[in-house]
Amino acid sequence: MKILVVVDSIDVNDSSGSKANVALIQNLAACGFEVCVLHYTQKNIILDAVTCVAVPEKKWNYLYVLSRTERLFTRLTKISLNKYLEQWFGFSFTFFNDSYSIATAVKKHKDFQPDLILTLSKGASFRPHHALLKVPEFHNKWMAYVHDPYPFHFYPRPYNWIQPGYAQKERFFRTVSGKAEYSAFPSQLLKEWMGSYFDNFLKTGIIIPHQVEKNTINDIPAPDYFDSTKFNLLHAGNLMKQRSPIPLIKAYKKFLEAFPDAEKQSQLLLLGPADFYEEELINFQKEITSLHVENRNVPFKEVLALQEKVSVNIILESKSEISPFLPGKFPHCIAADKPILLLSPYYSETRRLLGENYSYWAEADDVVKIKTKIEKLYLNWKENSNQFLNRKDLEKYCSNEHVKKELFKLFNNTQNL
Repeated sequence: MKILVVVDSIDVNDSSGSKANVALIQNLAACGFEVCVLHYTQKNIILDAVTCVAVPEKKWNYLYVLSRTERLFTRLTKISLNKYLEQWFGFSFTFFNDSYSIATAVKKHKDFQPDLILTLSKGASFRPHHALLKVPEFHNKWMAYVHDPYPFHFYPRPYNWIQPGYAQKERFFRTVSGKAEYSAFPSQLLKEWMGSYFDNFLKTGIIIPHQVEKNTINDIPAPDYFDSTKFNLLHAGNLMKQRSPIPLIKAYKKFLEAFPDAEKQSQLLLLGPADFYEEELINFQKEITSLHVENRNVPFKEVLALQEKVSVNIILESKSEISPFLPGKFPHCIAADKPILLLSPYYSETRRLLGENYSYWAEADDVVKIKTKIEKLYLNWKENSNQFLNRKDLEKYCSNEHVKKELFKLFNNTQNL
């Protein structure tokens, strides 16, 4: 099978979405498929066993001129027109030109004769999906991968942001749901969630979770702030407004009060951008000497190496009634094979996969319960510092083996497994 992947970015250091996309691309190649990647990263990037083609931005067309005029106006006047343009057109001129650039590249690669065209995106972009709408001759081979709810007004609470041009964005995605022959989602709950708005996704959708990938991290030295002899709890990832670490820190503080010796024997590590909580985190670090915060983008391989070295990996989700997302770090935490402290809603994809009876789960704002889970993990570590998650079933679920099975099932080619 020949697969053409059309993707925003394959730079693993620019976002968790790009990391997830690269892992999926590499696992498609590991399945034995012939994979060609058209990416809009705007730089040359090489991936093993994959043909990578950087899509150039189309210049000196009316969309490009309009987008640059808009940028120049904003630079000179400090007034952004983007909000008003999106209210009128649904998207910015830059978005439209990016989509046009990507669609042009797809049309130029018809000679590749793919059996499947997979569109991948990150954040709220979905530019590759918009581009594929302009190539109707490929719609019968098109699989639209939907990594998050879209548009933003379809996010579950506490997310409550309504984007400019929300109605046009909704129409765009309804068209995607109707034109793409297949759709794919990283989680079962996300498929059901999006299917409640665009019912065609329930008919066309399959589940392809974020992937476990093989990375060479043995040569990555541990950073100075990490002490491997201690009981280390690690949260790696963006601490956005809706994903508060404050209850976790309060629970950790109460744990230290109950186990005074643990202040010298443990560390709580928070790695990743946390500007919204910067002031509170600075104050907590003054109180808790064993709390370490890296308010910055930490290199991907450094995070992977730490996830394998720490005692516990933390997955922190927003306080909500439901979390249909599968966090991009989930497969990395599974591969690290260390206990996971899951802080999520009762209804969450991560909890569904770990199991309803998973021992180390609490609601993200339940300080008392989080404290008891940390205590249990600590006491287990005291007895044996080498604790393991031991979930081979989830390693298999997030592997290329599962992807291959799903795709062959889709194309009724189970005899080739």
